[in-house]
Amino acid sequence: MEENTNTTPSNFIRDIIEDDLKTGKHAKIHTRFPPEPNGYLHIGHAKSICLNFGIARDYKGQCNLRFDDTNPTKEDVEYVDSIQEDVKWLGFDWEDRMYYASDYFQKLYDFAVKMIKEGVAYVDNSTAEEMKNQKGTPTEPGTNSPCRERSIEESLDLFERMKNGEFEEGAYTLRAKIDMASPNMHMRDPLIYRIKKATHHNTGDEWCIYPMYDYAHPLSDWFEGITHSLCTLEFEIHRPLYDWFLDVLHLENRPRQIEFARLNLTYTVMSKRKLLELVTEKYVSGWDDPRMPTICGLRRRGYTPESIRNFADKIGVAKRDAMTDVALLEHGIREDLNKRAPRVMAVLNPLKVVITNYPDDLTEEMETINNPEDPSMGSRKIPFCKEIYIEQDDFREDPPKKFHRLYPGSEVRLKSAYIIKCNEVIKNDKGEITELHCTYDPETKSGGSSTRSVKGTIHWVSARHGKKAEVRLYDRLFVIEDPSSHEELSFKELLNPHSLDINENCFIEPELAKAKAGDKFQFMRMGYFCVDPLSTDEKLVFNRTVGLRDSWAKLEKKDS
Repeated sequence: MEENTNTTPSNFIRDIIEDDLKTGKHAKIHTRFPPEPNGYLHIGHAKSICLNFGIARDYKGQCNLRFDDTNPTKEDVEYVDSIQEDVKWLGFDWEDRMYYASDYFQKLYDFAVKMIKEGVAYVDNSTAEEMKNQKGTPTEPGTNSPCRERSIEESLDLFERMKNGEFEEGAYTLRAKIDMASPNMHMRDPLIYRIKKATHHNTGDEWCIYPMYDYAHPLSDWFEGITHSLCTLEFEIHRPLYDWFLDVLHLENRPRQIEFARLNLTYTVMSKRKLLELVTEKYVSGWDDPRMPTICGLRRRGYTPESIRNFADKIGVAKRDAMTDVALLEHGIREDLNKRAPRVMAVLNPLKVVITNYPDDLTEEMETINNPEDPSMGSRKIPFCKEIYIEQDDFREDPPKKFHRLYPGSEVRLKSAYIIKCNEVIKNDKGEITELHCTYDPETKSGGSSTRSVKGTIHWVSARHGKKAEVRLYDRLFVIEDPSSHEELSFKELLNPHSLDINENCFIEPELAKAKAGDKFQFMRMGYFCVDPLSTDEKLVFNRTVGLRDSWAKLEKKDS
């Protein structure tokens, strides 16, 4: 028996696997991740990827990547490529085991012929409406199709002619002969094959009949020697059909389907259809919009693969559907970036400060550490001069109690620089504050011998040396926890109007101009940010990954 040496928390699936290894039912564990190449993967798929590949890793088994490409009208190479990129980015490797359900089209066809010959499948020419009526209801049995007793010879002939392209779409289907009175609607003579005259991304125009998922799924698992076929809960009711196909084809060493709860995340939607609507109707800029729960969207927003893998471990695997708070995902990326992201200074809403007693032509290099959590990251120097920018929120002309930042007559320490005192507030004709005049104490340079201290420390950027940048402040996509649950409003009417606020007037440390796409930073006191892939030397663009703390928790507490 292969020992599980990983620290991933146990769950009911791992308990089953442990038992199967202990009893000798399986010598090796073999799983698979079988996405449909009809869209981009989201965080729910990431949970499944981590589960399937993680189990294979922990039990020294194997995990295949298999594309469930049985519907050529909805699939595209674009999705195939993006899925591979996402799985690799998450840190998993299928090695040489990338397959397509379409790789097995001939085998699936041959098995279908065998089923016809054994009298457990038949060709039907009922219309879609007629088949719908034949199905019955969950409380009433269905009725047999007039074609159900079609001879084996005639069904074989028609099925071959279907394959040869002699009939139009919808003219004929192949159905399994099971039980039209079954309490499980999926067992009421389900479709096995239908005609689709569409070019397939992998097989071209070789086929014009395509197998249904419920048929292709168990047999593809069997072809690949899968031991544990892990699916989300909506497939639980399909399991009797999964087993039925394996039974009637007399297949041994068969896979076992096990269902687990899918991921439902607050303040977003996980339905592919709804996500597609957001993209096609331009509520978001694309599948990789950083507000989307897609893996490529999370990557662009600045999430790390480590944070997503840790999130998947923390939420665990359950047998019942539940809603997971997105705050747990946000906490994970904060925890990860806190250890690895350099601390830098950026002023999002600048207010100019003129240090009146500082020499006009002097520039000093102030040394500051890159990350107090990791001394090995060292330090850097940032320029300081007579004019700097601070955050507008760090000054109040009429401050509230316990306001330890800048106000008339107060003193604050500039991070890694000096203590300054606000002496004068300059306003324009409209009464708006345009700049502050302050003085500095030259004896209080950070790292010096001065013991003088003040309560507040604020960040700053040199007005002379700082670089301008665009900052995109991303937030949760919807204003309520479960946008799919609202009885009166469409989910699109519940979009957060401030899910993206763009600030084009940010100033950053000059060294940040050298940052590359994907580089991650903590903007001191502002949050975690990363360089957008579309950022250029001429236009620097930073995406906010997450704030330093959960501002929504405060709002919810205030509203309650």
